[in-house]
Amino acid sequence: MTLVSPASSTGAKLQSMTGFARAQTMHGNWRLVWEIKSVNAKGLDLRLRLPPGFDAIEQDVRARISAQISRGACYATLTAQREAGAPEVRLNEAAISALTQALARIPASANLQPASIDGLLAVRGIVEVIESVDDEKTMTIVFSAALVSLDQAMADLLAMRAREGGALHDVLAQRLAAMDQLVEAADATPGRRPEAVRTRLAQSVAALIEASATLDPARLHQEAILIAAKADVREELDRLKAHVSAVRELLASGKPVGRRLDFLAQELGREANTLCAKSNDSQLTRLGMELRVEIEQFREQVQNVE
Repeated sequence: MTLVSPASSTGAKLQSMTGFARAQTMHGNWRLVWEIKSVNAKGLDLRLRLPPGFDAIEQDVRARISAQISRGACYATLTAQREAGAPEVRLNEAAISALTQALARIPASANLQPASIDGLLAVRGIVEVIESVDDEKTMTIVFSAALVSLDQAMADLLAMRAREGGALHDVLAQRLAAMDQLVEAADATPGRRPEAVRTRLAQSVAALIEASATLDPARLHQEAILIAAKADVREELDRLKAHVSAVRELLASGKPVGRRLDFLAQELGREANTLCAKSNDSQLTRLGMELRVEIEQFREQVQNVE
């Protein structure tokens, strides 16, 4: 059943998957307390704990939470305590009358005392104490109050996730800036310039010819050309720049982008590994290794993004 329309979600901002919120309210005789926490997860894992009698709002609770968060393990617990009202006391007058008449038929005896009022009241079934119970209309209002309190708890949870998301954004931006610098430095490495590559290969070919006169110089030059082509990291550098640009666009979108950021982090790592494997220059290899470290740290932080 739908009692109150869900609260609208917060504006589009980078969200962390980590947060905690607590909301408490009193409604009539009921004290309602929500505790909600969320942690990292690959998808949305929603786990609810509702007190007996509150199963009627489970679907509404799930719908409200699912509408506002798309990723993370979310644990929502509702504690509902009802303050006892004044009980209703009823006397079973028919039973008292029947018991009095029965006692009157018992012959008088020195061993028997006349029945007293407290003795009669102590007989089982004579006095009924009925605890007050909320009717269906009252419970519907209590359910509505519980959902309103849930909305407040969710607003607090999203606020905390947004604060953490802002901090994550700054960290990721720093990592991206470092990656940018390393890619640019790798692109500008003197050792990957064509003339530098030609010089190294020419020296290697000359050394091989000098070591063995039986080697065919023409064949060695052909092999050197193939090696130079395989060692070219232009494509890897271009893809690294493209991935970094794509990450920046995702961070600026303000949407739940954790999964796509994780995918791009994997692609960045793959390109950095290939760059290191193809590198035949020590400075380029060093920059590639530093780039791999930055990408791995970037990916660790991305695991916290919704």
